[in-house]
Amino acid sequence: MTGNVLLVGIGGFLGSIARYLVALVMPFAGTGFPFATFTVNLLGSFFIGLLSELAVSTTLVSPEMRLFLATGFCGGFTTFSSFMYENSALIQDGQVFYMSLYLAGSVVGGFFALYTGIATAKLWS
Repeated sequence: MTGNVLLVGIGGFLGSIARYLVALVMPFAGTGFPFATFTVNLLGSFFIGLLSELAVSTTLVSPEMRLFLATGFCGGFTTFSSFMYENSALIQDGQVFYMSLYLAGSVVGGFFALYTGIATAKLWS
């Protein structure tokens, strides 16, 4: 258990650093479009899809390596990749209703939570 927690933690640490480095290379730069976040989300989604499929269909990715790379690194790099993978898993399981609920609820609920947090902060300032 402790070893698994360390694998996820170290992977997350490295993924967070990688995300920061992408942001340094591809700054927002006032273009009006968040290229760094967009790039990270697409790369993370590709990487977690690749790792997850290799983990279930080959012996190339051990359970420990999957924890380190998919849960840790990808989780630190972008949670969007996990979000996409979970939606894909729901579709593959035939749970279209739950996928729709998760997708729409996350986006709409996320915006609501964000603006509620902003409004709350404005009350305190």
